[in-house]
Amino acid sequence: MIRTGAEYKDSIRDGREVHVGGERVKDVTAHPMFKPLVDIRARIYDMQHEAATRHILAFEQDGETHAVANKLPITQQDWWDKRRATDTVLETIGGVVTRVGDETVGEMWSLFDGQDVLNEVDPQFSANIRTHIDKVLHTDPFHVSANTDPKGDRSKPPQDQDPDMLLHVVRETDAGIVVRGAKYETAAAYANQAFTKPTIANWGNSALSDYAVGFICDLGSAGLKFICRTGFAGRAPAEDYPLSNRFDEVDTLVIFDDVLIPWENVLFYRHTKAAMFIRATLHRYSAYAFVQRNLKLADMLIGAALFNARQTGLDKQQAVQEKLAQLAVYREGINAHLTAAIALAERSPGGLLMPNQSLLYAGRVLACSQLHEMMHIARELCGGQICVTPDKAAFDAPETKPWLDKYYTVNEDWVADDRRKLLAFARDMLNSDYAGHRLTFQLFAQSPPYAHLAAVYRNFDWDGPLEFVQKAAGLSDRVLGATTRTPGDSAVSRWFNAGITRTAAE
Repeated sequence: MIRTGAEYKDSIRDGREVHVGGERVKDVTAHPMFKPLVDIRARIYDMQHEAATRHILAFEQDGETHAVANKLPITQQDWWDKRRATDTVLETIGGVVTRVGDETVGEMWSLFDGQDVLNEVDPQFSANIRTHIDKVLHTDPFHVSANTDPKGDRSKPPQDQDPDMLLHVVRETDAGIVVRGAKYETAAAYANQAFTKPTIANWGNSALSDYAVGFICDLGSAGLKFICRTGFAGRAPAEDYPLSNRFDEVDTLVIFDDVLIPWENVLFYRHTKAAMFIRATLHRYSAYAFVQRNLKLADMLIGAALFNARQTGLDKQQAVQEKLAQLAVYREGINAHLTAAIALAERSPGGLLMPNQSLLYAGRVLACSQLHEMMHIARELCGGQICVTPDKAAFDAPETKPWLDKYYTVNEDWVADDRRKLLAFARDMLNSDYAGHRLTFQLFAQSPPYAHLAAVYRNFDWDGPLEFVQKAAGLSDRVLGATTRTPGDSAVSRWFNAGITRTAAE
């Protein structure tokens, strides 16, 4: 059954060893750098129970109530429901959070699709996957993921350097495998479990490797140590940095100091083929949730820029309208890819419904590759005052308040306090340490840009354009090559000739 916020908080008071800023954290639910996000995750749990939102965030099945985010996607409606649930969460909390579980559970569904490959390794792993997907649905844990390792010297195989640079198995026991190494995991210090998987490793031609391992890690396990980066919350007053103090998701270097992983939690092990397959399909579903966050961030950029332009009447200038239109095009480009990815969804190898892969990955490239440009356009439209405006204390101090009220009041609708709040919001979104961190985080959370383009290359239907040009130029059939599909049988042709009606009807 879905948990309450209080139950979630109790679940992470398990004595875990968390360090931040050189100190040992006694209670992650109360520490000022963790509390804002813990409270948000607890709020999401409570929203699943509240009358106003439970019909959006939860559903009933076989007499039990489950989170919409954890539901296996079988139909188009499942995806519309997930999109609506995420939008409702972000709109309710008033900002963007990335690592809250709905984006990482999708990686488990990729494992579900890869059961045939994993069965070649060991059929028990396939059973473990199904068990854990069912467990996530029924116990509603805060589920995150662990991707990248410290890596060390990437020109060398892991065995030719400190072996702990990449997480690996050090021994097997009757109870399970014992692993050692480290992983970077956002939100791990205040989550319940993590799907821990291998990074891209230099395996050479090895068919087997102790580094090719994936498992579910109980984040309360003995031997885990959490070394966190210093958070942004509490560094400066919340009135001046409203996003930094509410939405910073703390990243963690998780140390695995000979941690026992029970056999029932091992999802694949040793076979490099399985590891490479999983890595290639990892974002098949989760990319949707990540890109949806970019859509909501685009709304924040537009809102801040437009408010700033309208308060002084600058929105009537053509040059300003063109800048706003660029933001709108960026936003609608993301929206179009997300919408089309559901409308042209594809049946996965495991029988699930996955977003149209070519459209989804192309939308991710658009959302991520242009984000820094859109932030600069919003920065330009907000003007230089986001970097020169005094803090709230100056607006409150008796000696300076009259002057700031005078010079920051635009008209009867835009008084000094509202204008200060807007400029503080824009500064924190565009100019602060937190803003720079969030922009860089895209290279980690969504994978690096070269991987984005590689995913597009693997999933785009190249046969369609080839067939079109072959016919238009009058080329012979042999130029298409022996591996090309029958002309007229491209993915696009199949969708528009037969597929859309079938999928939409679901």
